[in-house]
Amino acid sequence: QVQLVESGGGLVQVGGSLRLSCVASGRTGNNYALGWFRQAPGKEREFVAVNNWSGTVTYYVESVKGRFTISRNNAKNTAYLQMNSLKPEDTAVYYCAADPSNLMTRSPRNYAYWGQGTQVTVSS
Repeated sequence: QVQLVESGGGLVQVGGSLRLSCVASGRTGNNYALGWFRQAPGKEREFVAVNNWSGTVTYYVESVKGRFTISRNNAKNTAYLQMNSLKPEDTAVYYCAADPSNLMTRSPRNYAYWGQGTQVTVSS
């Protein structure tokens, strides 16, 4: 079992920045991919970014490329999502998720462990 806790969300103006954190606990010794997803009201959960165990391979959804950066510090069992140049359409609840199979897929179904989410609101 892996427990995930996100933090760092909040209210920010258009063009602003936020850094989300995701702290893992439990069986963190196993290799796993860590992804970030988001869900806006009335919409399905959407893939945002993922990286592999070492952090050397990353994938992003097209809409955040060049603005968001995913990273992780395994010594601290913490993953990050740096979000810059935020837009109103980035408003959502953001979740981190762990995939023990390390497949780095974009489907939420492949992620076994989820955090509780943190709200990000971008005001125009």
